[in-house]
Amino acid sequence: MKQKYGPWAVVAGASEGIGAAFARALAERGFDLILVARRRQPLEDLAATLKTTTIPVAADLADGIDPVKTAAEGKEIGLVVANAAYSPIGSFVDQDPEKTTRALDLNCRAPLLLAHAFLPAMVQRGRGGFILMSSLAGMQGSPRIATYAGTKAFGAVFAESLWAELRGTGVDVLGCVAGAVATPGLAATKARRAPGTRTPEQVVASALRALGRGPRVVPGPLMRVSSTVMSRLLPRRTAIALIDRASRDLAGN
Repeated sequence: MKQKYGPWAVVAGASEGIGAAFARALAERGFDLILVARRRQPLEDLAATLKTTTIPVAADLADGIDPVKTAAEGKEIGLVVANAAYSPIGSFVDQDPEKTTRALDLNCRAPLLLAHAFLPAMVQRGRGGFILMSSLAGMQGSPRIATYAGTKAFGAVFAESLWAELRGTGVDVLGCVAGAVATPGLAATKARRAPGTRTPEQVVASALRALGRGPRVVPGPLMRVSSTVMSRLLPRRTAIALIDRASRDLAGN
């Protein structure tokens, strides 16, 4: 994989959960890593466990990606994982606009800027990969996480569009549309684990297998069935109502 895409990978949102699992998986495949997250100490703790060259970048990508571009200067970035995300929880009309705007900036604007920063050079070299993490929450209306769901719908469609545009260039783009994943973030917001919940390592394995094979992957057989039922078989109103019931135990933030 390193030979196919290039020597360096950027992992945004790398401090825990899916991002940390991506970092470990890519380190095992020989990539040198630029690890990005808001908190420096978890990044440094993770970097200390990896047998590869790592550059921790403590930055909030909701404020822009200049620190990532600085860390990547002079390096051939072969793979980018846009995983950083924020999900304000609760009734939209009761939420602080600063939180919903931050979700928009981190979940939509940051992947857009990462794509602008790294895809042109990949296309010029004729090789590279870009993985954008999305969510099944973005496949239909999702009460209590309305902003997050909207941003994840953007991510899924954006990734598919880039996949189509860049076919034949040597650059692979993938939207990874995850369902419930056993991360610290999910444990903090949801009292019960959903059926079919995947581990971060399972999600990462699915994404890396799917990269270069198509525009989208939904990790886990039960989640794939759920995606098909919710998006193709059920009336839209029914799908939204099911998500409404399933999300009633979400804890606000």
